Amino acid sequence: MKAIVHVALKNGVLDPQGKAVADTLARMGYKEVAAARIGKVIELDLEDGLSSDAAEARVKEMCEKLLANTVIESYRFELMN
Repeated sequence: MKAIVHVALKNGVLDPQGKAVADTLARMGYKEVAAARIGKVIELDLEDGLSSDAAEARVKEMCEKLLANTVIESYRFELMN
């Protein structure tokens, strides 16, 4: 089983890296880009034999404890067989 975790800054949290990307794209002629937000994607390969419910609980726990700073970041994940 594989878990794909998407982590991004919460709305209202300044994203200097995203601003730099948006500004650079505008200077390169991509004027249609009004803003950019930078996030991360984490792929986790989970061992076989874990039920979907157990995998969901464990991945949520991983996100809360390590993968996302829940004060300033939100996360979502999907499980794939």
